[in-house]
Amino acid sequence: MPFARLATATTPTCHIGLGLAAVGRPGYINLGRARDLPAERSVEALRERTHDLLDAAYAQGVRYFDVARSYGRSEEFLADWLKSRPDVADVVVGSKWGYTYTADWSADAEQHEVKDHGLATYERQRAETDALLGDRLDLYQIHSVTPDSPALTDKDLHARLAEAAARGVTVGFSTSGPAQADAVRAALAVTVDGEPLFRTVQSTYNALETSAGPALAEAHAAGLTVIVKEGMANGRLAEPNAPAALRAVAEETTLGCDAVALALILRQPWAGVVLSGAATVTQLGSNLHAAVVDLDDHQLAGLAELVEDPAEYWERRGQLPWH
Repeated sequence: MPFARLATATTPTCHIGLGLAAVGRPGYINLGRARDLPAERSVEALRERTHDLLDAAYAQGVRYFDVARSYGRSEEFLADWLKSRPDVADVVVGSKWGYTYTADWSADAEQHEVKDHGLATYERQRAETDALLGDRLDLYQIHSVTPDSPALTDKDLHARLAEAAARGVTVGFSTSGPAQADAVRAALAVTVDGEPLFRTVQSTYNALETSAGPALAEAHAAGLTVIVKEGMANGRLAEPNAPAALRAVAEETTLGCDAVALALILRQPWAGVVLSGAATVTQLGSNLHAAVVDLDDHQLAGLAELVEDPAEYWERRGQLPWH
């Protein structure tokens, strides 16, 4: 598996990856975008921002980069950076298919993405990804699987994914929504010719939303690499929006709320890669401090009080505006 390279990385930040959802398109649901991004969010401005982040991440030991077909031009930006940096052969690249970006580079579009887990969408988006990333693609994931997703039962799709795996691409899936645990367990049962199809799972897990934890532990025990997304809860766990309990722990550690929030995830024995969704180089540097945060039992108890009901968490997430 390509992900085996992360296990042999020598830097303490090897378990932190960089996701490009926030900088691959002008509009997203993260809080604080007006502060984090340039006033003019042109293609070239965000391409430059993305390359700055990738340079900084690589220099500080980050080796996993996460994009998706629906993240605007994230695959294009990453592909450009890879071509300009032939010395970065040790990075691991993951992308996702299943959502089509429809905002046409607008932050005010009526609809930003359309979900479809059908075989035709896979074939089209796989060709699009191949055209940009080619043999640099290590991991291809189904984007946001839910328990009712046809991707869990479509045998023709499973056969095509198994063919991709046989050619050397790791096949995985991501999850979203209040029933993430059910989706993970359903995906673990998917096999082709008696062999498990999926080798990675990417799920939302953070101080507010921990419901997928037991299922992710099961996935880890089954041999899957677990990737954690939305560790900052789309900015709800970062200053100035962080809850008081998190700010108190951050003050005790003398580090940022973001570093503490990500450190809480890194403590989980099943967490293989924890994604930073930083939009600035400064944010990235602060996120990477998570690798040195040491939380005691009292601090962990305080953070445990932040956990929300999954349905309430996802309802609130669904109300965050694209901006």
